[in-house]
Amino acid sequence: MADFGEILRNIGEFGLFQQLTLIALCFPNLVQSFILASLLFIQSDPERHCNTDWILRTDANLTTDEQLNLTLPLEEDGTFSRCLMFVPVDWDIGAIRESGLNETTSCQNGWVYSNTIYDATIVTDFDLVCDKAYSVGVIQAVSMTGVIIGSIIFGPFAESFGRKRATQIPAVILFVFILATALCPDVYLYAACQFMVGLGAGGFRINSIILSTEWIGVSKRSWGACVTQLFGAIGMCIIAGLIYAIRDWRLAQLITAAPCAVVVIYIWFIPESARWLISRGRIEEAKQLIVKAAAINKRPVPDCLLERIVLKDVGNKGAIKVVFGSPILTKYFFIMTLAWFSLNLSLFCLYFNMGNLGLSIFLTQLLFGAVEIPAHLLCMWLLEVFGRKNLLIATVLTGSLSSVLILAVPNGYDNAVTSLAVTARFFLIWAIDICNVFVQELFPTSVRQTATGLAAISARTGGLLAPLLNILAMYHRSIPTAVFSSLTLVGGALCFLLPETGKKDLPESADEAENKNGESTNTFPNATKL
Repeated sequence: MADFGEILRNIGEFGLFQQLTLIALCFPNLVQSFILASLLFIQSDPERHCNTDWILRTDANLTTDEQLNLTLPLEEDGTFSRCLMFVPVDWDIGAIRESGLNETTSCQNGWVYSNTIYDATIVTDFDLVCDKAYSVGVIQAVSMTGVIIGSIIFGPFAESFGRKRATQIPAVILFVFILATALCPDVYLYAACQFMVGLGAGGFRINSIILSTEWIGVSKRSWGACVTQLFGAIGMCIIAGLIYAIRDWRLAQLITAAPCAVVVIYIWFIPESARWLISRGRIEEAKQLIVKAAAINKRPVPDCLLERIVLKDVGNKGAIKVVFGSPILTKYFFIMTLAWFSLNLSLFCLYFNMGNLGLSIFLTQLLFGAVEIPAHLLCMWLLEVFGRKNLLIATVLTGSLSSVLILAVPNGYDNAVTSLAVTARFFLIWAIDICNVFVQELFPTSVRQTATGLAAISARTGGLLAPLLNILAMYHRSIPTAVFSSLTLVGGALCFLLPETGKKDLPESADEAENKNGESTNTFPNATKL
């Protein structure tokens, strides 16, 4: 009986076949960073005043200053109100000048915006200001809810119908609704489309990582997750330049949809996971893919190896029940769940708040994207040097401590705050990369997708709660940072209870997962240096 690790050692652990598959699955992540562009590149409180063109019907020759003086009340600081106007009347201009207007109301005919750094945003197009200012945070939460639902739906879906189908369907959903988002006439349809985009994004990312990882051998297994994240980081750098050049959220969405259309064309030709096919008893299909992979890698496949591929009774019927039926796997699951949740909560709290860090939002976005690239590259290298456990603990604790230090910076030190936020993001992104690799190595093949999907749901929940947690800054600016930093510190401390999984084959059954991961042998002699 040949296990899949032996098969990969014969046909190539990371040959041309795996490289092409990985690039094809990673490319959509280049544009996934663009998905939140219309939510991030906004001015939450742009300069504005109510549209009071009604008074021009009485005198079309009024200057702008005269119009505003006659139709808008003043705030305590002497500026015109941003959210109130005087109630329109049917008087002539002489009566209005003589008596003046006193009764106020909310803006009835929209707003006039000025000094905006963008040509069009969802705030200005849908008038998400004043009593609707909360809508931006709600839409962010709706989008993240879609990501969670996508993970819930397409995680178990991949166990039953295959990694390939669970990757293709979300790719189509992404294309259709990114395109639809650009054409939305109102905020309600926009929110619905963002939910569907989130659903597709959540389903695609987790399944693409699983599919690529299951084809890669032990020596390069971490590349499946790290290269996926690397493409996302490059996308974040590109989007900073894209929005700076375009400054129109609808056009940015249309540009995002273009590469997604390319993905929809080629995604039907990606290979299924041979591991999954074997676990489902579809041995002949698995053999055909193995022969194809070997041919592309220009490696011979011994006939005796193919003959030894048989259905292995992994004893994992019942999907996630296998995890909760094992105290050891249950412990791993809850530790990874908390770690991933706290990391994403911290990451998205910083990300959604980058407009308030003090520096130019374009520069901050570029820094946030650029710092990810070395984080992913270092992860790909150092995971094989120091292992999973020690590197995860180090990055989580360092990232959370960097976040805590933000609280010690007085107001006005924008460079210091941004530097700490960028440093925290560097280590948090690195830690999330490790989680993507680690969680797949802890659980057996038959429940790997479900366990990874459920753990990813906790991560998406962190992203969902991030904009809501940031709202608490209205009571005190330190509340969000104190909360997410504390949770991340706890999650990092609990990681001491995890085993080392590096340089070991992926487990095929619950028994293998418990035995392999329970071994105390240190396969990384340099780990103590960390």
